[in-house]
Amino acid sequence: MSKRVLLTTTSFQDTPGTHQELLNSQNWEIVRARGPLSETEMLELAGEFDIFLCGDDAITQAVIDKSLPRLQAISKYGIGLDKINVDFATEKNIPVLFTPGVNHTTVAEHTFGLLLGITKDIQSNAVAVQNGEWVAGWRKPIGNEIMGKTIGILGLGRIGKEVAIRANAFGMKIIAFDPYFDDAFAEEHGVKKCCSMDEVLLGADVISLHCFLNDETENMINAEKIAEMRNGVIVLNCARGELVDTNAMAEALKSGKVGGYGADVLDAEPPAPNHVLIGAPKCIITSHIGSRTHESVQRQANRCLHNAINFLSGDADVLCANGIL
Repeated sequence: MSKRVLLTTTSFQDTPGTHQELLNSQNWEIVRARGPLSETEMLELAGEFDIFLCGDDAITQAVIDKSLPRLQAISKYGIGLDKINVDFATEKNIPVLFTPGVNHTTVAEHTFGLLLGITKDIQSNAVAVQNGEWVAGWRKPIGNEIMGKTIGILGLGRIGKEVAIRANAFGMKIIAFDPYFDDAFAEEHGVKKCCSMDEVLLGADVISLHCFLNDETENMINAEKIAEMRNGVIVLNCARGELVDTNAMAEALKSGKVGGYGADVLDAEPPAPNHVLIGAPKCIITSHIGSRTHESVQRQANRCLHNAINFLSGDADVLCANGIL
């Protein structure tokens, strides 16, 4: 009997590559949906699937419960598990598979794209030129160099490390905090170890967030923490939108306390038209495309698929987040 699989991640579906060939080679019945799906949408679909190939869909306790007893595994396309009730999946003996180590390069590149877009005022100037507004003479925008500035990295995992490597190439000073700090990497790449998040906030011209979202990190960048930062600080967020208190950030951008906010994520995706950060000054928001490159999508999709295929066949080459195999 062929397996019935729910595929929801759009970049997997929309991007051509070797993962499409691998998917088509399986004797699976594929049901496709356009995620990320809400809990209500997932509940409408759940119940008759052996495998979820999912992105940032709401896989809650209710969704998992309705999916039993047929559901055999959840194969996440990505590494962030905050939309999956991993504890309940573990309780029900459902493996949660994921894809670490596949998108760190492209997310780090996107981080610097946002940084340069802010410091050089690229976005607003490019839009003005496209609209026929060629600004000349003294009215041209004046940007800032990043060479010699201090970047503070919160979360020195795979992506944070790639950001540090690129920061070195730009001639930046690097400080970082991570509860599981890699001293050998820091010594090799000239990263100064900070003992706390606050030490990074106090000492950085640019703050780059690369943390997982959990109860401890939600709204970790709030009004109180922003007040600790240097005046004119630039904050970059290519992790999760919920790490930042968006109302506090919007106020800080308006007041000039924060000199720029570059984010690939928001606390609500897609955002409402009146979201406080849409149209905020010195703010560049992209629509969660940081890991969406042809190269990264294929790596991520193939890993997601291989996890599911290998799990079903009993092959040990499976990356599992909750130890249920």
